[in-house]
This record gives sequence, C-alpha cells and structure tokens, in this order.
Amino acid sequence: MAAAKKLSRDRVAQLTAQDIAPGSYINIGLGIPTLVPKYLDPKKEVVLHSENGILGLEGLQPGLPGDDDLINASKQHVQLILGASIVDQSLSFAMMRGGHLDATILGAFQVAMNGDIASWSTGAKDDIPGIGGAMDLVAGSRRVIVVMEHLARDGAPKLMKACSYPLTGLGVVTNIYTDMAIIDVDPSRGFIVRGIAEGLTRDELQAATDAPLIYADDVAVLTEHA
Repeated sequence: MAAAKKLSRDRVAQLTAQDIAPGSYINIGLGIPTLVPKYLDPKKEVVLHSENGILGLEGLQPGLPGDDDLINASKQHVQLILGASIVDQSLSFAMMRGGHLDATILGAFQVAMNGDIASWSTGAKDDIPGIGGAMDLVAGSRRVIVVMEHLARDGAPKLMKACSYPLTGLGVVTNIYTDMAIIDVDPSRGFIVRGIAEGLTRDELQAATDAPLIYADDVAVLTEHA
C-alpha cells in the first residue's frame, strides 16, 4: 500500500478530535490517541480523564520541567486545568464503570464488525499483556472510539469478521479512525465507511479489511491537510 494513500498519525488524531462533541468528558489511551488532545478546540471545553485519578488535565506546556507526582495513566507529565479534581483510583474507576464518561479513545489490536474489541493481548507466548483499565473503560463509556493504523505491522488486517485475540469488550466499539478510513460500527450491519483516504480505492480498502465494508451515502475524501 503506497504511503501517499495513508494519512499521518497526526492527521488521524486531528480527524478524531473534530468529531468530539463540546463539553465531553473523555479518556485517552495509548498510541495515536495520545495525539488527540493537542487537536481539541479549547472552545469545546472538553475535559480529559485519566484512570489514575485525574479529571481535568492537559499536556505539559513546552519548557516546563513537570512534576513526577502529576502524571497520567501513560506516565506522561501533565498539568491541571482550572477546576480540575484529583481523586483516589477507586473513585476514578467508579466514574469509568458508572457510565459518566462520554467517550473513551483507545487503540486496538483488532476490532470485529459487531463492535468487539481486542486491545490488551495477542495471546502470543512472548506477549506482555497490559490490560490496565481498558475493560472498565469500554464497558462504561457512552462511546468507544478506536484510533489506530488500519493494518498490523506484518500487514495483517485489524478490522475483522471476528476477533481472534482475547477480547477486551463485547459489542462496544462505536467508531474507528484509521490511516485509511473513518468507519462507524453498526451492530446489525457491520462496518459503515463514511470517509476514505484520498487516492485510496474502495477495492484497496476492502483488501486491507477482513470483514465486508458498507459505504455511507455520502463518503468524505480524507486529505492529509484540512
């Protein structure tokens, strides 16, 4: 697949950020999702949550040394926004499990056409599983947004008829943003494409996807620059 037909990680993060509703409370996972906050419009007043106990954080401003006691779940230095709260982990997980987050944005190893997600282990003998709070997040969030590369490093598809890796959640994924497409998940119909990278044909996108694709009536052409 030609690199020119794929979107950059930053552009995928930007497209994701554009679809976050104003006033949302969201949790950000590892990988490409960590780039999403820098593209959130401050006017939307989106509040970020970290499962280690912070509600209301932002990335550290350039030039600041950072406080080792103030990190997110990815162990990155962060800073608090006005009105932020710091809570113990049990209360933080209660926010996640209780349906108080509007969305969680995370990466995945595989997503199935019925919305199943596998994000914590490939099942390989030498794999080091890292579940963290992913199961709680995908079970409790109103939207589960997967942001990832469309293909695995070995070229294998990550959008599947059914996941072959251990599952994180059943039927929870609502939207997928990749370097090739924007795809919504309809539990009864499967993968609905509403955006495709410029220069990429529908046949090429289907060849990179294990499950059948359905196209929305109005499919956007996704360019590298807004």
